[in-house]
Amino acid sequence: MAEEVGGHGRTVHHRAPVLAAWHRIGPELALNWHILRVIRADRPPSFGSVLATARTFTLDGISARPVRVEVDVHRGLPGFAIVGLPDAAVREARERVRAALVNSGFEFPLQRIVVNLAPASLRKAGPGMDLAVAAALLSASGQLTWEGIERVAFVGELALDGQVRPINGALAIAEAAWAGDADAVVVPAENGSEAALAGGVEVWPLESLAALPGLAAGERAAVPAPLRLRTEPVAGAPDLADLRGQPHLRHALEVAAAGGHSLLMVGPPGAGKSLAASRLPSILPPLGQAEALEVARIASATGRLAGGLPAGRPFRAPHHTISAAGLVGGGTPPRPGEITLAHRGVLFLDELCEFRRDVLEALRSPLETGEVAISRVGGRRRLPCRFMLVAASNPCPCGRGEDDPACTCLAAQVQRYQGKLSGALADRIDLLVAVAQPAAEEIGGAPGEPSAAVRDRVCVARERQEARLGPGRCNAEMTPGEARDCALDPGAAALLADLYARRRLSGRAHDRALRLARTVADLSGVERIGEEEMAQALQLRRRDHG
Repeated sequence: MAEEVGGHGRTVHHRAPVLAAWHRIGPELALNWHILRVIRADRPPSFGSVLATARTFTLDGISARPVRVEVDVHRGLPGFAIVGLPDAAVREARERVRAALVNSGFEFPLQRIVVNLAPASLRKAGPGMDLAVAAALLSASGQLTWEGIERVAFVGELALDGQVRPINGALAIAEAAWAGDADAVVVPAENGSEAALAGGVEVWPLESLAALPGLAAGERAAVPAPLRLRTEPVAGAPDLADLRGQPHLRHALEVAAAGGHSLLMVGPPGAGKSLAASRLPSILPPLGQAEALEVARIASATGRLAGGLPAGRPFRAPHHTISAAGLVGGGTPPRPGEITLAHRGVLFLDELCEFRRDVLEALRSPLETGEVAISRVGGRRRLPCRFMLVAASNPCPCGRGEDDPACTCLAAQVQRYQGKLSGALADRIDLLVAVAQPAAEEIGGAPGEPSAAVRDRVCVARERQEARLGPGRCNAEMTPGEARDCALDPGAAALLADLYARRRLSGRAHDRALRLARTVADLSGVERIGEEEMAQALQLRRRDHG
């Protein structure tokens, strides 16, 4: 800019360069202002302040909680805010929804947008509310007309191109939509068969956001067929015939499977403890329909249904470095742990004494009640965990045991090693079995009895228990009153009373011995617990007899 000295020594600036710059950008600014006026003129007069709502759900543990999505679009500087305790995945829905709308042929409103997720006191997690936010935003901007939208629930994650991606917990969400009197639930197409398992509510699968107006107009896709619950064990699973020799251990496995009892195996490495535990699911009875639905609900909420429903009963074997939250559940929001993932199945803890003691102590209450309670500031969540605990341990850190001359472990090391298993937790384990190293001729001998034959006997025993206790219940779930009401012969009662007095059993150990004896009697097909059945039960609770 040129300068010159004016009167009284003042500097005078020429305006010619400024005017030249204005002539260059002026027409472009005028054109943009004209386009903005045209866009505003095309919008409905009420677009300055419009409120629309949609229904959705958020996962809380393995259950679904209803959420009301409220979208307000009003005049102001363009912005997009989401309130109502959203987590990072929910907050990032702003960018996903914006790109999905534009790439699906819709117009993204250049106004002030506020999305409220009610109730505001409930923490929302996961990307499953993207579709509900987009539907409410389209309704608020006048681009979607849907009569009765408040009676429809929307769940799904949006891709940037508008495709609707699958989510976790579609089964629990469909069940919650039915309980909340929704007419239908719109789910990703890949979750359609899973959501149809719930029944009672109509399921509308959706491939992409661009098909939403057609869905509102009544263009419904074919209703998917529900997934088939797979109650039988998976074909080709490990067979108990692989366990050669070890008659005492085989009998303990059969009793544990028949009554749903917990089992601890103690023995040197290579004795067959892990092999026996991995074969236990093959002799368990098939899942009932109600049990299979519970397992499917947990698998759905934890994202384990990608390849379809799991077959048979769950089998979980976490590493000994797992934390207490990983084993029993925790986090914010609370997530299921391994004991919930093993619901109606088997939880195998190999190298039990290598687990941290606080992790093992967290199992005490779930073993008694069949559920785990996780308390947080926002409330208390209860997760199901009715599982069979099967554990394996070495007798000492080196694994050989004090009876082996090659054992070099000091007494303090053995005491510290075995001290990981407290007396309170050991009292809650029904069967404590010592496992010896099998002989060479047993390992090289003929295969043992196959799983199919053992499972037949187990199923017959379970049928007796269900006839006595009710559908889906087994002897391990008997209450103290039910256990003490079991019919005993005088010899069996005297044997239990003598052991209770001599070994100072706890009341819990007394009741567990009764439950175990009742299972032995069910396998034998007798109505009353005799002295022989009681003796077998008491022997199966002694760790020092192999």
